[in-house]
Amino acid sequence: MAATPSPCDSSASASNKKWNNLRNILERDGPFCKTDFTPSPDILDFLQNTAKILVIGAGGLGCELLKDLAMMGFGDLHVIDMDTIELSNLNRQFLFRRCDIGSPKAECAARFINQRINTCSVTPYFAKIQDFDDLFYTQFHVIVCGLDSIVARRWINSMINSLVTYQEDGNVDPQSVIPLIDGGTEGFKGNVRVILPSLTACVECTLDLFPPQVTYPLCTIASKPRLPEHCVEYVKIIQWDKENPFSCALDGDDPQHISWVYEKALDRANKHNITGVTYRLVQGVVKNIIPAVASTNAAIAAACANEVFKMASNCYECMSNFMNFNDLNGIYTYTYAAEKNEECLVCSNAPQALNVGNPYTTTLDDVIHMLCESPKYQMKNPGITTIMYGKNKTLHMSSVGSIAERTRANLTMSLYQLGLRDGQQLMVSDATSPRTITMQLKYNLVDVEMN
Repeated sequence: MAATPSPCDSSASASNKKWNNLRNILERDGPFCKTDFTPSPDILDFLQNTAKILVIGAGGLGCELLKDLAMMGFGDLHVIDMDTIELSNLNRQFLFRRCDIGSPKAECAARFINQRINTCSVTPYFAKIQDFDDLFYTQFHVIVCGLDSIVARRWINSMINSLVTYQEDGNVDPQSVIPLIDGGTEGFKGNVRVILPSLTACVECTLDLFPPQVTYPLCTIASKPRLPEHCVEYVKIIQWDKENPFSCALDGDDPQHISWVYEKALDRANKHNITGVTYRLVQGVVKNIIPAVASTNAAIAAACANEVFKMASNCYECMSNFMNFNDLNGIYTYTYAAEKNEECLVCSNAPQALNVGNPYTTTLDDVIHMLCESPKYQMKNPGITTIMYGKNKTLHMSSVGSIAERTRANLTMSLYQLGLRDGQQLMVSDATSPRTITMQLKYNLVDVEMN
């Protein structure tokens, strides 16, 4: 008489069958496999028990990414997000429920996945990416981003590039390369990129691919506001610097800052009989948030997860290296190889020359504006220091109130008056990078003499 299978046996059998499709990919060869791919059951074991994947962002893209990666067999996921859940998130961020409003996104997303998929463990971090050091990021095999901020993208891109080490012959140590998969959406458009630090084009190399941010004429927002956005921009650009409420630069991710801007913008709107100023609008204007579409998020997250799987398993060639997606009129997509910029601020080893015209007429404020407005740099609020007579000297740093006040006079002084010579190095810090960038002044005048 045949033995009746126990419930435990049935459960184990179902669990084994769950991964049959993955085994078909990982345990046998195929015409599209990489030439150095060796089929093995150990690969699935690696994905489930060893590989550590970091997901940055638990919003529209992040929820899709966590779901996709967990159902693809990854057993150790980590997620970072600094935001809390709002009512407007629920239409597309499907890991959240109404009862989660006000709770951290990372924690709620992790709890949902952990309860639903028993083969996966998600570790949440309710924090900023800037709160972690290089030791934290080196523990991951692949990092995948679902961010809505260009500044955050540039920061994590700079971080993983700074982790790259070089061998004695000058070549990149492949063990130090942590792949970065970056996804982004803008309405019905999206993109995916695969970044191998120091080997392929990074975020900074292709900075000009990001869409230009919407701006409003200063004369309009200052004297004749007509839209609720004009009121928010007035507070953001003029009133914040004038009143300096928190003695620091405006942080779009700080609820206190956003609340202050909201109250002031609402007052200005009421004075000009303008309606429509809401807390969410203020967030959108300050952080340049683009409305999201659930179907676009799903498609882009699926493409990102597919690249993470290929990176972690080494079964197929990864995308090379930038994909555009558009489902506004039908579905249209194409992939091309973005070129690495050999003079990139982040991923190149070349010294960075800062070309300046006449040092007698160019002021420090002119240099700061160039760093902020140039398509090559696009910095937000750079602080500049240098070495003079063997000592460190701060030329300007607006992010610290006391230093900003002490160095304010330097802004109107020419580079000659500041004693900055041709070839002198400037150390530039900015919110777009976790590390200080060293630049070398290069004057364009042939006969410049600095005493």
